[in-house]
Amino acid sequence: MTVTQTATNETVGTQSNGNKWNGKPLSLRIIGTNQGTSMDGIDIVRIHWTQEHPEAPLKMEILNQGDVEFDGALKETVMRMIRYNKTTPEEISMVNIQLGEFAAKAIRQFAEREGFSLEEDVDIIAGQGQTIWHLPLPELFEGNQIRAHLDMSEISIIAARTGVTTMSNFRVSDMALGRQGCPFFSASDSLVASHPTLNRAVQNIGGIANITFCPKNAPDEAYDFDVGPGNVFIDAAVRYFTQGKRQYDKDGAMARAGRVNQAIVDETLQGPYFVHDIPKTTGRETFGENWSQELCERMMAEGATPEDCVATITRITAQALVEAYARWGPKEGVDEIYLGGGGSFNPAIIDYLREELPRTKIAFLDELGVPCSAREAADFSLKGLELVLGRALMPPKRAESDRMGITGHMQPGEGLRYHKILRHVQDFWGDYPLEKRISPVRKMIVVPYKQ
Repeated sequence: MTVTQTATNETVGTQSNGNKWNGKPLSLRIIGTNQGTSMDGIDIVRIHWTQEHPEAPLKMEILNQGDVEFDGALKETVMRMIRYNKTTPEEISMVNIQLGEFAAKAIRQFAEREGFSLEEDVDIIAGQGQTIWHLPLPELFEGNQIRAHLDMSEISIIAARTGVTTMSNFRVSDMALGRQGCPFFSASDSLVASHPTLNRAVQNIGGIANITFCPKNAPDEAYDFDVGPGNVFIDAAVRYFTQGKRQYDKDGAMARAGRVNQAIVDETLQGPYFVHDIPKTTGRETFGENWSQELCERMMAEGATPEDCVATITRITAQALVEAYARWGPKEGVDEIYLGGGGSFNPAIIDYLREELPRTKIAFLDELGVPCSAREAADFSLKGLELVLGRALMPPKRAESDRMGITGHMQPGEGLRYHKILRHVQDFWGDYPLEKRISPVRKMIVVPYKQ
């Protein structure tokens, strides 16, 4: 058990009302996981979270980060369910368990590979299951339906197989508070990237591309939204042209060898999602395999090569990003952009961003101490920390609701270890006023990750 139990009751902080705080410093090691829209695997990170007292900056130290490849047969099942929007209660119930088994196995494999013990070196696991269906804007795209979300990876299975208290279902919790459940990263991005004199953005290019804008000197003013397809169209096109032998356009090679059909790009970017105002979020339900394949077949009928198709689809992603910065970014522009997600390594996307935003510094998120590929998993680690502490996250601005709340669901792990966590949390709070415990953290120190 890694929970730090301080041997004395010495006072280490002072409450804002001048009274002495009698708690103990916080120290929890939390695994964060993310199974993204790209469906290429599960991202895993282990973070040591510390805080000297409730009003001190939160400290984040990434200990391990990496990924485990998605199980092939299970991936095919999930992609078929999503692509054709057809399944049965029987299949859904089994896939939920199978995804939980996959996640538990992946976490055990990751721990063995990285050389740490789940029993001794991890207190909590927190993550997002695999998104199965997402209905954030049903009035625009899905007709007469309600706002809803389903991601699956049964946390009871994960907790039972690992012995570690496990948390998930953060997105539905956010929906219950009146928002869309995605991208849902503005709080953690603000804690990492906010700057006193610079407007910054955290740009994630996963299956879906999303942006968090962090206005200068205003950590509470961050806002985020999904721009549209990131890699999802590109990956689908590559699979289509290679009969599934390749899953993505490595180094943007196909795109860079082709010619962009600008008319197709401009027409696509006039579609309802792209021009819809923020807040907005999306997924494979809107930008799926079928749309990508239809674009490819249309261009091929007009004489395009496979490389031309991939170049055009890649430009859709890149140009959508540039237009989003112009439409919804700070009026005075963005000084710095920090990249995360697999698409950040695609030169056909990033070179276009640099050409269109020449006055903006564009760098990897690693420069701020968070590995580019670990950003979303790290966010869920933070969400797990705040759930067990009973503390809210800073709500996003420019959203339908600014209601604060404690998000996520919890499945206790092994009983003794679970009670040690509860005791540690209570020791941290001490006699700190109950009414102040939900207040969000607004300052964080990031220890630069060293691989």
